[in-house]
Amino acid sequence: MESQVQPKLIIHGGAGSSLHGKGGLEAVRRSLHTVIEEVYSLLLCGVTASEAVVHGCQMLEDNPRFNAGTGSVLQSDGQIRMSASLMDGASGRFSGVINISRVKNPIELAQFLQNSPDRVLSDFGSAELAREMQIPSYNALTDLRLQEWIQERQDNFKSAMAGVVAEPELVETSNAGRGTIGVVALDAYGRLAAGTSTGGKGFERIGRVSDSAMPAGNYATSNAGVSCTGIGEDIIDECLAPRIVVRVTDGMSLKEAMQRSFGEAHQNKRDLGAIALDASGAIAWGKTSEILLAAYHDGEKVGDTLEWTDNELIGYC
Repeated sequence: MESQVQPKLIIHGGAGSSLHGKGGLEAVRRSLHTVIEEVYSLLLCGVTASEAVVHGCQMLEDNPRFNAGTGSVLQSDGQIRMSASLMDGASGRFSGVINISRVKNPIELAQFLQNSPDRVLSDFGSAELAREMQIPSYNALTDLRLQEWIQERQDNFKSAMAGVVAEPELVETSNAGRGTIGVVALDAYGRLAAGTSTGGKGFERIGRVSDSAMPAGNYATSNAGVSCTGIGEDIIDECLAPRIVVRVTDGMSLKEAMQRSFGEAHQNKRDLGAIALDASGAIAWGKTSEILLAAYHDGEKVGDTLEWTDNELIGYC
């Protein structure tokens, strides 16, 4: 297949209310831009949108700064349970794993399940799949996340969730962040894909299921792709990712679809964010939270949303 379009890429590392000052901001910027540059170079070399998404998610999962893979938050019982999903817009297939433990990259299992007759597996099934794939056991725990959990246990788990970004100063438990990572890509052949991965809210009830392993939080078709972040329950209640994609499919521009969807989310007092691409190469992002940790490549340059704190609900290019 001959290449037809300029690849586009957008990623996120969560949404929330604090970056621990300028030091945190610059560190997150470096992390996000490194992923953008490496994954975009792959798209220029002709990898598919799904392959690019998986590679980007792996890089973000491997960065202990973000709440996915290494650096995932702990649930109320002190255990790490991660969820991830992948949707290939060209095939229209969604796949994912829910509450999996002791693997390095949950997105790899979601990728494997793209070609399975059973495409979404919960904890026990995910663990069995990891054994079948001979994926080595991996401990995703970091000292910072352990300290965060110990501190929260001492406070009798008063926080609704853990901090979105792991930084040396353990603040951000009262004004919490919402940690997820995500990648949306448009490849040189005009195909779209979206992937999302998370360690969860942190301190949640055992068995709680994140939006990250549902179409509500991760959705792509041949028309548009969206990855969400924020409070999972709010994203599920809005059915945010499919809402945006369906509006694009029905004829709205991506900008219009994002404006309408985030206007509704704001009116409903939701706490969330999202990144999006459409088949024409339009790039958009939105938030009802204070900050959105996102970066993108528009075909010419790298940009990000880290200092986007105005009252606008969406941005686009």
